Amino acid sequence: MAEFVRLLVDFGRALRSSGVAVGTGDVLTFCGAMAPLDPTDLVDLYWGGRTTLVRRHDDIAVYDEVFRRFFLGASAPADDLLELKATPAGAVAESAFVVPATEPGSTETEEARLGLMASTVDVMRHRSFAGCTDEELALLRRIMARLRLTPPRRRTRRTRAASSGRAPDLRRTVRRSLRTHGELVSLYWRRRKLRPRPLVLILDVSGSMADYSRALLQFAHTARRAARRVEVFCFGTRLTCVTRALRSRSPDEALREAADVVVDWEGGTRIGASLDAFVRGWARRGVCRGGIVVICSDGLDRGDPELLATSMARLSRLCHKIVWLNPHAGSAAPSLGMIVAEPYIDELLTGHDLASLEDFAALLPTLS
Repeated sequence: MAEFVRLLVDFGRALRSSGVAVGTGDVLTFCGAMAPLDPTDLVDLYWGGRTTLVRRHDDIAVYDEVFRRFFLGASAPADDLLELKATPAGAVAESAFVVPATEPGSTETEEARLGLMASTVDVMRHRSFAGCTDEELALLRRIMARLRLTPPRRRTRRTRAASSGRAPDLRRTVRRSLRTHGELVSLYWRRRKLRPRPLVLILDVSGSMADYSRALLQFAHTARRAARRVEVFCFGTRLTCVTRALRSRSPDEALREAADVVVDWEGGTRIGASLDAFVRGWARRGVCRGGIVVICSDGLDRGDPELLATSMARLSRLCHKIVWLNPHAGSAAPSLGMIVAEPYIDELLTGHDLASLEDFAALLPTLS
């Protein structure tokens, strides 16, 4: 790590010699920002330095030029250290990260592709979580952390001032008319406020979902970081709330804390009993009222099918939409649990790879 700190200091000196105002405090902030990141990842290096070392917009072009020369040049001082980055298994190609052109306002489409020995993103997006190695899962977790979820919005009863609408703002209109001795010069309007719908993720961590549960939990951590009103639960034979365990910014630390909280990891499956516990203990308190409930499970339930049907019926009345992510959807015969739950499911997706999770992220804003 001392070699990387020395490298970051030398990079700050290179920027200073090129005319960018970089002080000792800025370099210390840069080193502190890179501490939780991967210093061998050029994407993290670029944005970490640009966020902490560049203060003026005019210095961005100079920063890009120095970054190319320092990290990607023929005699780059960082060559030996960047070779320490682990190469994931699979097809190898250049990264798709793009740095802007060096000259501001330039019409040329000059691009510099950053990244060394990274797996082909398109191949990794369509690779099933069950067939990934540990290194590939680590790479997918880094890609998944950059996903952005936009929960759907609903109209509330409260209103706000607007430039147009259907409901006139009588109070504001009359108040403004007093300035013109009662003459109505302008008509003002009000519109209903929009509020994000709650998002509830219920993840199956039983033995039959062992190949997918950790990746789905990583996706839940991304959702927890992206939106406010997100609750995450795990279940095998019992229901466990892991929302507070996922509060850490570090995905690895968050997954470690969640694993410590869940006591029935990779055990049996009781979907009906777990959903019944959620409905009785959480849903009736308003956790999912008007929200989107996402159940990630293969439907292999060892409990009572009648209890599962009753729980799904009650849950569908308490929430706005139910989305079910089944990694085996379409590739195998539906299980008894899926047959029982299907009448109450609004959207059925696979969730077995990164591409399917991206499809869910794209679908989420439309579930209003």
